[in-house]
Amino acid sequence: MNNPADGPKAADIRPDPAHRPREAGQSTVELVAALPALLLAGLLALQLFAVGYALTLADGAAEAGALALATGSPAKVAARDALPAWAEDQVEVTIRGGRVRVRLRPPSPLPALADRLSVSSSAAVRPKGK
Repeated sequence: MNNPADGPKAADIRPDPAHRPREAGQSTVELVAALPALLLAGLLALQLFAVGYALTLADGAAEAGALALATGSPAKVAARDALPAWAEDQVEVTIRGGRVRVRLRPPSPLPALADRLSVSSSAAVRPKGK
């Protein structure tokens, strides 16, 4: 039996539609607010991957240049040939003694950032005949 002294049951209590909090569109507002941060995080992640890729390429190019130097072939040509076409204007190859050093600027939407994130690698050999 339903005794009025027991108070209302949970099934009898219904929220009044006029007193509900208004949440329509809340997720859209949150997405719009977070979108620039998500885009920046994505760009940063891609830039870091590009730096890692450039370091791997610089390692391979330095090794190719050093191997060419060891056999008496032109080391600068070998180091540049070991790189993809996009890196032609982004690479600096130096040779001192038996050491080949490759400095590579990674691809970046901001050229100033690419200069700051440049990577270098070197490889050394004993030149042929020495």
